[in-house]
Amino acid sequence: MGNSESSSSSSSADPRFKSACRAFTQKELEDLKSLFVSLAAKSQSDNPHYITPPVFKEYIGAGGPLGDRMFDLVTQKRKDQKLTFQDLVIAKGTYEKGTKDDIEEFIYQLLDVYGDGVVGRSDVERVLATMLNSICSENCSESRSGSEQECVDIFLNAANFKKDVSDKAESSLSFEDFRRWCALLPSVRKFLGSLLMPPDSGSQVPKLVDGESIDPNLVLMRKQYAWLIGGALSHELSEWKLLYHSAVHGQSFNTFLGKMSDDGPSVLVIKDREGCIYGGYASQPWEKHGDFYGDLKSFLFQLYPKASIFRPTGANHNMQWCAVNFSSESIPNGIGFGGRVNHFGLFISANFDKGHTFECTTFGSPCLSKTNYIYPEVIECWGMVPKGAQQERSEAIRGTVLERFKEDRHMLNLVGLANSSD
Repeated sequence: MGNSESSSSSSSADPRFKSACRAFTQKELEDLKSLFVSLAAKSQSDNPHYITPPVFKEYIGAGGPLGDRMFDLVTQKRKDQKLTFQDLVIAKGTYEKGTKDDIEEFIYQLLDVYGDGVVGRSDVERVLATMLNSICSENCSESRSGSEQECVDIFLNAANFKKDVSDKAESSLSFEDFRRWCALLPSVRKFLGSLLMPPDSGSQVPKLVDGESIDPNLVLMRKQYAWLIGGALSHELSEWKLLYHSAVHGQSFNTFLGKMSDDGPSVLVIKDREGCIYGGYASQPWEKHGDFYGDLKSFLFQLYPKASIFRPTGANHNMQWCAVNFSSESIPNGIGFGGRVNHFGLFISANFDKGHTFECTTFGSPCLSKTNYIYPEVIECWGMVPKGAQQERSEAIRGTVLERFKEDRHMLNLVGLANSSD
């Protein structure tokens, strides 16, 4: 009783706690209290007024150095291994209800797992290893997940580390470069920005369905790549289906278009002779056009040797290109994204044997490969099924069949044949 009163008195006296409480509704505070009580009970401590590190890390779904650092920040670096209700409210008040600058400053501090005030390359490397392990821990197959270090490296390579601290041997990431890094890797920003939020029952990685006719080792798409690309999409995904693969279907433009039977969005992935992997997200179907088409949902990306997403800048609306059987040089046959005619952000000719990639104002993207002129070795395309769309589609088909049945029966009634079998 005395401990409870003391804790309450301390909480009410802390101005940060009062300020954080004002950011929540009464219902939200009650839910936070219920959450705290539940986690404190799981901690099985003698004192029911705090949460232990193991229980907290299980709740946020992040162990290792990332989980340790989050616990340290939430408990305001007291090092007493006790997370109080006051700590939880203050942390969530900043992490969830704060300004964009407040939230990003918190996340930036989260990366400093060594706690020395500098976000070094080794800090970020350890955070990425923990993060990717968490992302791929469920239903992870060897063929769908590359080596851990290789996957960590492609995310590290997108960051601009500098040796700007004289007494540090390793390079570090400034706050501004951290923000730029997050813009290139929206999935990383989403993951780090949602650790304290209610656990999501859905998967962060879509299910990859490539069929039984292809060797999984030939497939370019990995779970980490799908997670990266999915983080830039506005809708939740449940399944990606491999519609076309050049090793199975041949490097044929017509075959490619024939496989694009669905009207939904798709992801085009290319591996060239240089070993670079990159591509684009097409929000609209691949259909014959004599000019650019599409909308601002499309984007370009790099996957290897570094990972980056390049979203539309608004400079123009030259999103997608799909030209078939045109005889004019001003309308090159093939598929592409961004830029301008004959100087695309990414373009594959109709023969599917060559193409190019240039710096592009449409997406603010650089040349995606080591050279501007590219020679694809592997081309694959994935159809994307938003969550709930499969059920909606099956219901729509069922409805169409039923309507058709009613129409046919009506016609038979008109000619007196509907009940002829009776």
